[in-house]
Amino acid sequence: MILVSLLAAAFLIYGVVEYRVHLANLRAIPIRVHVNGTRGKSSVARLIAAGLRAGGIRTVAKTTGSAARYIHPDGAEEPVSRPGPPNIREQLDIVRRSRREGAQALVLECMAIRPDLQRLCEHRIVKATVGVITNARPDHLDVMGPTVDDVAVALAGTVPVGGALFTSEHARLQTFAEQAVGQGTEVHEVLPEAADQSLSQGFRYVEHLENVVLALAVCEHLGVSSDTAVKGMREAMPDPGALFIHKVREGGKELEFVSAFAANDRESTVAIWKALNPHSDPGRTVIVIASMRADRPDRVFQFGEIIAADLPADHYVLTGGMTHPVKSIARGRGLAAEKIHDLGGKSAEEVFRKVVELTPERAIVVGVGNIGGAGGQILSLFRERSQRE
Repeated sequence: MILVSLLAAAFLIYGVVEYRVHLANLRAIPIRVHVNGTRGKSSVARLIAAGLRAGGIRTVAKTTGSAARYIHPDGAEEPVSRPGPPNIREQLDIVRRSRREGAQALVLECMAIRPDLQRLCEHRIVKATVGVITNARPDHLDVMGPTVDDVAVALAGTVPVGGALFTSEHARLQTFAEQAVGQGTEVHEVLPEAADQSLSQGFRYVEHLENVVLALAVCEHLGVSSDTAVKGMREAMPDPGALFIHKVREGGKELEFVSAFAANDRESTVAIWKALNPHSDPGRTVIVIASMRADRPDRVFQFGEIIAADLPADHYVLTGGMTHPVKSIARGRGLAAEKIHDLGGKSAEEVFRKVVELTPERAIVVGVGNIGGAGGQILSLFRERSQRE
């Protein structure tokens, strides 16, 4: 019993000392930006970090999205190695490492989903000087829901104390504002629709204007001019889940593949679809690849409706798990059976061959649903084939 008490006391002392060291590490990094939201977190974190670096601010960043990355002050990056499942304690190590690299600014993507852990990340681990909430959309409703209003309340848990909050969310801005008032934080509402459309041009991939404008607002707040920041953003390495257009030639046919797998909610998927405007070239066949995951049944049922109602195409190729419910829902919404091709459980190579078969001469192929599992494998295959050109 005495040994147990001594061990408990030792762990308590260790925890107290460790946290005091962490607070000292935080104080050594004067600018701390915590990026949260439903969609666009990884991209916005990268853009902010790139803009700050371009402005001469020694900046470290860490993203969590499609593939977690640690980004050094020179812009070089490496995967975040994990011995087990993701754990918010890894942010402590990132802060420690950032201090060792002499960071003047640290940009962290929030890695928590549970509302209590989001709040813990901000108020115990990051203690941001600048908070960012990209938007509040219907995702992870099983954890943050059941409604989008509940999602907004959960995201508001990362509003910083005594700092500044930037957001592009309009419909639920009041939720963030109410939280900010009680914490002495100034709210900055960013309006992408009022911005110059050219700001999202000049990137090596498809970048959303909303992400660029939000990141620019943060950079300008921190003393970096818009021209300097956007130049740095355009030169920076994009997130692995970014919207690249991969051009592939196969059997005398031309395919343009765009991965929107990482945008796994209706609003984000539709926004990407509109930005791509796949029907702008009447000579192209339009093909949608919908990649599903059996462990995300909420998205399965959602995407059955999305492909039928929001993504008009010539063909729909279903892959991954639980494809039959997607087909049933899409059929129930009026989608013609001959347009739906169920390749559930098939390999990425088999999906690719089917796409080629469905293409008379030229096609634009848009991947939606989930980047995990089949989606990531399909993206890798198209990327590899495009690099052979």
